[in-house]
Amino acid sequence: MKQDLLTFADWTPEAMEQLLTLAQTIKQSPARYANVLKGKSVVALFEKPSLRTRVSFDIGINKLGGHMVYLDSQAGKLAGREDAIDVAANLSCWADAIVARVFSHRTLEQFAQAARVPVINALCDVYHPCQALADYLTIYETFGQVKGMTLAYIGDGNNVTHSLLIAGALLGCHQVVITPADHNVDQAVIKKAQSIAQSTGARITQSDNLSAAKGADILYTDTWLSMGDDTPLATIKEKFMPYQVNEALMQQSGARFVMHCQPAHRDLEITGSLIDSDSALLMTQAENRMHGQNAILTQLLGA
Repeated sequence: MKQDLLTFADWTPEAMEQLLTLAQTIKQSPARYANVLKGKSVVALFEKPSLRTRVSFDIGINKLGGHMVYLDSQAGKLAGREDAIDVAANLSCWADAIVARVFSHRTLEQFAQAARVPVINALCDVYHPCQALADYLTIYETFGQVKGMTLAYIGDGNNVTHSLLIAGALLGCHQVVITPADHNVDQAVIKKAQSIAQSTGARITQSDNLSAAKGADILYTDTWLSMGDDTPLATIKEKFMPYQVNEALMQQSGARFVMHCQPAHRDLEITGSLIDSDSALLMTQAENRMHGQNAILTQLLGA
């Protein structure tokens, strides 16, 4: 029976730990996995522009011995040309898996329903599971553990925040989410993370006060300007500049490292000097996108 990855919300802590371990193993011994996708093709359908996701999937699939077919739904005029269920049904006639970066989570649900092959969420409006796996792989490599660490996310509650909460709760990582009062994360996701955390010992904290970050091991931020958001920059800055991740906040919180899933806007959500400092893990996160995604592909498609 095929398995999709739209979100980690329905995974067990044991399965999440095993996937993280697999990602570590693939990164350390890539040659062992060079034929996992031999003779297999993966279609990558993108409704949104991408750098890290597109390149890391393309090169990663090649390293696993497979072949990626890239479909740009904007340039190729696929969006609106036919129903999502028909697109997915057709693609699964030829492909062994579908990777999709889409605007709406509903599109992924329709893909998963119609496709006979695994569907992998490469980003949607609700979740970004591939990013979360790469981030926790980065934390494990940096600290030698994930369980018991404290990650403080600061900024706009969004799809990245949601997946960090879910995957972190599964792995026993304490979560602090600090957002402006009217930019909270989805409370259904918070409740799901809290439910998972009861079995793993993770603590989930929400606040609009930066003092909640005190004691965190890592500060994490993301762009304030989501793709397609036409809110004037002046309005964004007025609301979010107090939540900028900078050297002063690192010192106040006691955090040793900073993370950002990129693209980053220097001197907006994070200072450029902090990005360039020894405390930044941004490029390790970017590198680990490929290893995490290769673990997902191996899990779903490997013999």
